Amino acid sequence: MLVSLSQLQEVQLRNLMLLVGPPGSGKSTFCYQTVLNSIQVRPVIYVTTESGPTKVEESLRKIGLGEVSPHPLGFVDAFHETVGLSSNARPDTINATCEDLTSLSIAIVKSREKMQEKTFLVFDSLTSPYVFNGSELLRFMRQTLSKFAAEGNTVLACIDEGCGKSEDIVSMMSSADGIVKIEMTDSSRIFNVIKHPILHPTRIEVPIIRGTEIPYRYDVRAVTQFMEMSAGLKKGSTLRTEIGDYVNLFWPNFARWCGMLWDPKRFPTLTYNASKYGESVVMPEFFRLVSWRMRMLFKFMPKDFSQVKNMKKLLTGMQSLTSRDRSGIEEYLEHTSKTDEHYVRYTESAESWGFENVGAKLALGIQGSIAGILRAFEKYRGGPDRDWNIVETKCVGAGDPYCELKVVPGEIDELKDSLEAIDNTILERIHERIIHHLMGYLLHGKPLMVRPTLGSDISLHWFGHIIGSDAASASERYRIALRMGGTMGGKKVGESLLDTDLSEDIIIKRILDFLEYCKVGKLTFDETIKIAQNCESFIIQSKEPSCHFTTGFLNGVFSAIKNQHVKETKCIAMGDPYCEWEFR
Repeated sequence: MLVSLSQLQEVQLRNLMLLVGPPGSGKSTFCYQTVLNSIQVRPVIYVTTESGPTKVEESLRKIGLGEVSPHPLGFVDAFHETVGLSSNARPDTINATCEDLTSLSIAIVKSREKMQEKTFLVFDSLTSPYVFNGSELLRFMRQTLSKFAAEGNTVLACIDEGCGKSEDIVSMMSSADGIVKIEMTDSSRIFNVIKHPILHPTRIEVPIIRGTEIPYRYDVRAVTQFMEMSAGLKKGSTLRTEIGDYVNLFWPNFARWCGMLWDPKRFPTLTYNASKYGESVVMPEFFRLVSWRMRMLFKFMPKDFSQVKNMKKLLTGMQSLTSRDRSGIEEYLEHTSKTDEHYVRYTESAESWGFENVGAKLALGIQGSIAGILRAFEKYRGGPDRDWNIVETKCVGAGDPYCELKVVPGEIDELKDSLEAIDNTILERIHERIIHHLMGYLLHGKPLMVRPTLGSDISLHWFGHIIGSDAASASERYRIALRMGGTMGGKKVGESLLDTDLSEDIIIKRILDFLEYCKVGKLTFDETIKIAQNCESFIIQSKEPSCHFTTGFLNGVFSAIKNQHVKETKCIAMGDPYCEWEFR
């Protein structure tokens, strides 16, 4: 018997269904459609851990939820409290946090009591609670979700495949009455029904319809001004007038590796692809805004970079920019390179310095931005419109004496494996190194990751590449990873400091001093925290707060040390004069 997707979305009473799939595979969309079907016959409780109730409600209305629904729709908001975002009070919403499974259980019970009848519970998703609580989530599933279903209700929960230990995912699946796994191809989603209370195992294939909305944007005028300054066309000027245009390289690397905590398997691939796409949006506007002097420099650039002499000319022309960026000491390997296969060597690389011999190549998804820029340059000069790709072939993180990139037009066979090479063991090793560096500074005043020639600072431009500003502008998933990763990183730092004999107030002061030392921005602290010219949002334009990692980090620190949460109420990306966080 053929099974349709709509049949699969009719979740049975007294059952816990588990939806498993990679990030971005359509799990939330599946949940939305299931809500639309279920609310016709029973109340719905929607637990949100990766977005707020308002965004979920907007998505439901786009697919047909009316202003007046047949049965009540309530929310458990475990997103805003976790990452420190401001939220409007809603009578249909009870707040919780992903860090505290007890708060989630209590919120679900309270929501159920308000409904006063059997309900349909959607838990979207279990990934964040799992990342914060590990195998403790298995008990939560048995004692809260399975019990909730056994009492006559219905539960649909989803989780990212590969977000944790394989044995934990297997245990979660064994707790479920039904299991659906999603696979992705270039053009379709495949729903594999592994186990179901009434349906036989089957496969359902659904075409993918891609969207193009980008809610966050670079302030391209600021980027253009910085590039012209780097090229020597605007000497002596700075964008961040109060603190300068450089950031300690520890801060963006800390952000990147905290983001990896949330999804180490796919975070680099997400960064790579989203960064390439982000540059395709930014670069055309950049070319339109540059001064005539900058256009004159571009005029002498080749129309394609296939030939060794052409790539050499490009990299030589960009030397003033790379020198000012302090991203590393760059050397084009002319004698090793050949047509359509180029090699570039970096010493004192900003992405890998301080992580020597951790067991992996560390450039990860950052090369996506450079690949996107190469494509944009060729297209701008009237050359071929073709895809470029870059893979790291050597890295000090893997024990090599320097880092080296392979740059080609077209596909690179080894790229996929390179982007998926970080496992939990290597990630733990990297975070041990990060905490070691940070504790050395916080407890003993030791400097953070100082390079012998280039020092400890990198430009705002390269800061954006490391933290993945291109990816953040193009991918909501990436923004969530920065927020959740920042919260986890801040909590880990706070807990490490609580193990010392420092008082809470001294710990907070040292954390804030650390932010100033890293040149995150100009900071003041009284009843709120204010950061003027914050590097994370300084060249971003958005309609909502965009300090994803900073907010998560502050929230993690203060929740660990003072059992307080923060929320960002002002952001320079929104046009405010500074970024501000309030306590609650």
